[in-house]
Amino acid sequence: MTHDVFNQVPPLEGHDLADDPALLDGLAREGAAWAATEVHELGRLAGTWQAQEWGRLANEHPPVLHTHDRYGHRVDEVEFHPAWHELMTVAVTRGLHGAPWADPREGAHVARAAKFYAWRVDAGHGCPISMTYAAVPALRREPELAARYEPLLTERAYDTGLRPPLSKSALLAGMSMTEKQGGSDVRANTTTATPQTDGSYRLVGHKWFTSAPMCDVFLTLAKAPGGLTCFLVPRVLPDGRLNPLRLMRLKDKLGNRSNASSEIEYDQALAWRVGEEGRGVRTIIEMVNLTRLDCLIGAAAGMRQGVITAAHHAAHRKAFGAYLADRPLMRNVLADLAVESEAATVLMMRLAGATDRSVRGDASETAFKRLGLAVGKYWVTKRWPAHAAESLECLGGNGYVEESGMPRLFRESPLNSIWEGSGNVAALDLLRAMAKEPETVEAFFNETDLAAGADTHLDEAVRRLKDSLTDPTDIESRARRIAERMALVLQASLLVRYGHPAVADAFCSSRLGGDWGHAYGTLAPGLDLSAIIERATPKLA
Repeated sequence: MTHDVFNQVPPLEGHDLADDPALLDGLAREGAAWAATEVHELGRLAGTWQAQEWGRLANEHPPVLHTHDRYGHRVDEVEFHPAWHELMTVAVTRGLHGAPWADPREGAHVARAAKFYAWRVDAGHGCPISMTYAAVPALRREPELAARYEPLLTERAYDTGLRPPLSKSALLAGMSMTEKQGGSDVRANTTTATPQTDGSYRLVGHKWFTSAPMCDVFLTLAKAPGGLTCFLVPRVLPDGRLNPLRLMRLKDKLGNRSNASSEIEYDQALAWRVGEEGRGVRTIIEMVNLTRLDCLIGAAAGMRQGVITAAHHAAHRKAFGAYLADRPLMRNVLADLAVESEAATVLMMRLAGATDRSVRGDASETAFKRLGLAVGKYWVTKRWPAHAAESLECLGGNGYVEESGMPRLFRESPLNSIWEGSGNVAALDLLRAMAKEPETVEAFFNETDLAAGADTHLDEAVRRLKDSLTDPTDIESRARRIAERMALVLQASLLVRYGHPAVADAFCSSRLGGDWGHAYGTLAPGLDLSAIIERATPKLA
């Protein structure tokens, strides 16, 4: 023995990841108070050592592709570590996938969003969960297919293995759109779809980035005689043979390593049309919008994980004779991180509520969601990488070590900005929506105007934003600036109405008032940092 181990932080285990004031307030406000018990149960499970170990193991042992069996037969199968299947079992049985579409209760989609947020032990397995959730409304464009497949996509059972989809107890769905030459420009796709006499189609071509290739069915885009069209492609044919959907290789990614992302080729693959020929983008955009919501939820959840880890470390680690959490500069950093996190969470819950009401036919909420989701996805996912880096730095060298979990969080952080349209795509989509659907602009400002008079910084920011939208000069080159300002005034309007006063004051004075530096930890003096930090410090059992 050369020394005693002391002044090391205890493991962040035995806490409830749903013990989050912004989350729980939003759950009640957006019509899903009935789900609080279920959300807490999942949050407590996520805070256990076992669940965190599943997340670690699933990333330490990433999926492996097997293209052929020992005899040379094509199998195109991906092998996952058992921890992946544990994570998937929890997510599906708790209804994080398609279950809300079969739940008639008001707030079903809000409850699902809260659970998706609370179950933040591994981002990778969230990909097939998110795509299954998003596939249902797109599939409804073809009622006959929806009648057969939707009940299986909403069933709370995790049924692994490659078998004919309609013979399984439950299904998972993926999406497969981008190609080598096009990326986000799906109209550049070259995959062809040839109609058959029985009403099916045969696909020939490739897809450059297909995540979760072991899903049972996929929504994909291909060029039919009538133009770019959406199709449903099964992994296994009704007679039990593999559909000729060839897995060429798995991507070697920066993060999200538990999730298999693949390059595939269609060699006369069987498919069924979803929606009209030539309307593929319009059909699949419903799926994309819902996965964009999950990008925002995932980024908000990642921010929350970062700040509670940093706050937990600072509360237990001493330096120069005092706990880090008592040092003025560290308190400024922690409070700034917490403000960013709460702003993301309150926005996420508001958009989950808009989604729920939109599904139920509320036209005004549909219009608000169109712009709110575009600016929210753009801004929150952009803020996450810097937030993750600062949270990691709060742990010093310990945070740079893999065992802390912070490097994995940091590697995940750029993904959500890229997935479902990178920053430029999201900003340009915002401009397109405002030009083609002016009612969305009215709905957006109807929302922000509900906070009029509550904060002078917010009032001035809204005025400047409205003025900027009347000037079409160089508007495309200003698209990111517009998206940023819209996101900030929307977050601020929600915080001053629904958030803790200390959080709202700090957000408006820094993000809108200009009294803020270029790094986290530059909040102005005079703010109630204690109240902000207390909300971000986890309580261990």
